[in-house]
Amino acid sequence: MEFLKQLGITAQNHGTSTGTVWINSNGNQIDSFSPVDGKTIGSVTATDTAAYEATIAKAQEAFAVWRMWPAPKRGEIVRQVGDALRANKEALGKLVSYEMGKSLQEGYGEVQEMIDICDFAVGLSRQLYGLTMHSERPAHRMYEQWHPLGIVSIISAFNFPVAVWSWNAALAWVCGNVTIWKPSEKTPLCGIAVQKIVAEVFSKNNVPEGVNGLVQGGREVGEWMSNDTRIPLVSATGSTRMGKALSAAVAGRLGKSILELGGNNAIIISKDADLDMSLIGAVFGAVGTAGQRCTTTRRLIIHESVYESFTAKLVKAYGQLRIGDPLDTHNHVGPLIDTDAVKMYLHSIEQCKQQGGRFLVEGGVLEGKGYESGCYVKPCIAEAKNEMAIVQHETFAPILYLMKYTTLEEAIALQNGVPQGLSSSIMTLNMREAERFLSHAGSDCGIANVNIGTSGAEIGGAFGGEKETGGGRESGSDAWKAYMRRQTNTINWSDKLPLAQGIVFDL
Repeated sequence: MEFLKQLGITAQNHGTSTGTVWINSNGNQIDSFSPVDGKTIGSVTATDTAAYEATIAKAQEAFAVWRMWPAPKRGEIVRQVGDALRANKEALGKLVSYEMGKSLQEGYGEVQEMIDICDFAVGLSRQLYGLTMHSERPAHRMYEQWHPLGIVSIISAFNFPVAVWSWNAALAWVCGNVTIWKPSEKTPLCGIAVQKIVAEVFSKNNVPEGVNGLVQGGREVGEWMSNDTRIPLVSATGSTRMGKALSAAVAGRLGKSILELGGNNAIIISKDADLDMSLIGAVFGAVGTAGQRCTTTRRLIIHESVYESFTAKLVKAYGQLRIGDPLDTHNHVGPLIDTDAVKMYLHSIEQCKQQGGRFLVEGGVLEGKGYESGCYVKPCIAEAKNEMAIVQHETFAPILYLMKYTTLEEAIALQNGVPQGLSSSIMTLNMREAERFLSHAGSDCGIANVNIGTSGAEIGGAFGGEKETGGGRESGSDAWKAYMRRQTNTINWSDKLPLAQGIVFDL
């Protein structure tokens, strides 16, 4: 495929890099299979302990130099990375779609997120502000400033194989940090492609080798990072189970972590909603990326007065979905990431039925021409109770649960009544309902929307959630502060040494 050649992807690829240098490793071979057609795209050599140590050592060397570059100069490098991504948007978008399985439009959209965060980071490079405070001591000045942390490790998930890395890397770089990225072992080639794009930009600008490291592998590589005292910050995206283990390891050495974990997101459909607009938001939220977004809409909480009419619209819309090759822009839904995900999908359907759920749109695995990979499934809809164990659990598949409500207070309680707290939405033209949903007594999620769905966050706002979603924040707003350490400074410009709190200490 031409886009693989353009991105420098071959049948066999090294998996460990300090930037422009690729390090030999004796690690296991990781084969990347496309869920689109089941074919092997290429292979990557996993990082072994020696290659990992070499990557860490080079990152430490690079940090000593990179942190002293002026932040606007670092921002200029990130600007050029954004331009390089623009030039490779089509090819990289196709790789994302082919290796992960999301629709081509979503693949392009993911690369656009990378470009957008680079633009954001460029401006941020001139805005790493601290505060000036008034001292209680005469002829003293107090202020605070922010310093880079050092090595930032980024552990990303398969569902957004490149964008979430960029949210972290672009901000970390302008803040003066160096990064080491471990992509998902299910999408290793996306990591290789991005590494080569960035390395070319860094090489042209004499950026120190080691500012952008890459390692590959499974759980064990993530555990090396979690327990490594040379890495002050670990940013990880994945399951709640993974996040709990990683958080305990990092906290045990008093390190810092940014966690973006599971979501169990709901849209409340009010009696005062625009039902046609709500339908678009609900369907895309539920079936986009084949239900494999952390912001996927998993629950619809519908007012009893519009329940029947809206459900009829929803069932009809599901009947019009086109499922197939995601590189064909006529299709709405692509495959799940692999056959293990298909097994989990089928198990969740069975659990829903056993726990009392009633399916309005049946699920199942698609077979025949075009579905040879065995990863294509039918998006399905079930009436369910919020307290059911399967509804309380995040299933990474296109299964949508419906439930009724009578009062807004009841709807908000249902929305909040799950362990996860990532994204939420209400569809309503009633200002009072909207404001109540956004108030202290409303959604308990990190993201709360009105008249848009749960998916499609913009990079200008901080992204993340509460409860079992982990509490981390990435991307926009002041998320940059997580990648830096705060330092308070006091300067005495007098000829005396007064003490704070009026303490007298005479000699």
